[in-house]
Amino acid sequence: LFKVETIGDAYMCASGIPDEQDDHAQRVALFALEAIKAANATFIDEYNREMGHIHIRVGFHSGPVVASVVGDLNPRFCLFGDSVNYASRMESNSEEDKINMSPQANKYLLEQCPGVVTLSRGILP
Repeated sequence: LFKVETIGDAYMCASGIPDEQDDHAQRVALFALEAIKAANATFIDEYNREMGHIHIRVGFHSGPVVASVVGDLNPRFCLFGDSVNYASRMESNSEEDKINMSPQANKYLLEQCPGVVTLSRGILP
């Protein structure tokens, strides 16, 4: 996976960049599971454990993007396009400790990981 950027408390990564990967959806799904597991094992406040553990929302989508380096003083690699916006909507409409994926990402995941079980949440806003 390639870390693209961190925006506020959101972490964006991409698979299949710069080279295509036949198992891109599987890689992202495994990363998502591990990220949730790591967050759930991390205390919000180490000195006040009664506050509980960190909980995160995860969302992903599979689709085409446009990539470019942006900036003169502080150049950075950026992704653009509907797929980036779609992935963001998947995350923002997700639930704590859940992975929300688009129908396209689900299709690829089922092809790349035949035994995996996914549940539909229906149509989201």
